[in-house]
Amino acid sequence: MAVGPGSLPEFFPVAGVRLGIASAGIKKPGRKDIVVFELAPGSRVSGLFTTNQFCAAPVTLSRKHLAEKAPRYLLINTGNANAGTGERGMRDALACCEALAQGAGVSTTEVLPFSTGVIGEPLPVRKILDALPDALANTADNRWAEAASGIMTTDTRPKGESVQVDLDGHRVTISGISKGAGMIRPNMATMLGFIATDALIAPDALQALALELGEQSFNRITIDGDTSTNDACMLIASGQYGGPEITLDSPLLPALRDALKGVYLNLAHAIVRDGEGATKFVTIRVDGAAARKEALDVAYTVAHSPLVKTALFASDPNWGRILAAVGRAGVQGLDVNALEIYLGDVCLVRGGGRAEDYSEERGQAVMDQEEITITIDLKRGDISETVWTCDFSHDYVSINADYRS
Repeated sequence: MAVGPGSLPEFFPVAGVRLGIASAGIKKPGRKDIVVFELAPGSRVSGLFTTNQFCAAPVTLSRKHLAEKAPRYLLINTGNANAGTGERGMRDALACCEALAQGAGVSTTEVLPFSTGVIGEPLPVRKILDALPDALANTADNRWAEAASGIMTTDTRPKGESVQVDLDGHRVTISGISKGAGMIRPNMATMLGFIATDALIAPDALQALALELGEQSFNRITIDGDTSTNDACMLIASGQYGGPEITLDSPLLPALRDALKGVYLNLAHAIVRDGEGATKFVTIRVDGAAARKEALDVAYTVAHSPLVKTALFASDPNWGRILAAVGRAGVQGLDVNALEIYLGDVCLVRGGGRAEDYSEERGQAVMDQEEITITIDLKRGDISETVWTCDFSHDYVSINADYRS
């Protein structure tokens, strides 16, 4: 079950980036569960990682390797998170990097590992090592769609985006894939995202883009409020587009940023649309805040409310649940008589209570839609923030109750 059509785009190959796919049978025999990114020499990589203090071994190792040397390979496995596995987990992650490095003829520190799946189970290293030669042997620049499927766990469909833009006469390609459906909460979520471009981007500009765009997209989505142990979102720049280096003060940066932002947002939204058991795609916008934090506090309190989320699933315009969530968001000095709450274009709350022109029929008409916007205008300032979430259905409980079976 997912919201919207969700078909993959036509992927444009990114010069300097090749992908290999293999089956290790980590969780299911025959399933494609190993993805390798091969990056041309000189490629630059930056990104975001989970803030969960129980971060998985591959997160720790990727951070370490990224700080030491420019990556040449990314290794992703699904079916096992290699999280909560202690020192053994670190040894296992390192063993996989060493094996790939040996097969590819690079140093171990030039390999970044990524894992997703069940927490607390030892990584089946032998299965992964046996599959690596196949993944390395079949790398190609046109395997983005297969890679999108290869990184899935409880996802019901692959997620990807690909665009081309002109920068002062030079064509720039951006392609990306993401995965995630549950244990999704910003900073980051149980998600993996890999976005690659052939643009030549200065290291400080690349880092700034990775932080800014990740914050505005993947760090603005939530399915269930749970921050995972394994999340990562990586931005790769191969530098092979043939144009000048794009720096922080380059006139080409704004157009590149806009193109990348569209890819980031679409990949993040695709995760919400495929949230476990999701039947609604919900935008929560908070306007008129005095500070960014209070806007986000209100948005996330509404987004995480089980009562709001179950009302959304039931298509029930129970606006009192939204009102209650706003009221308990912790905004100091909130004037409840000044704020307004909207469901789509229908005003629910004004003057401290139900809006005079509200009717159940108008509220129901909005709730019956598959895509819904909730807007809260705090009337306190000029700060706005947007968060994207979904509803809670019966399937969410079933999927997570049966996750390890």
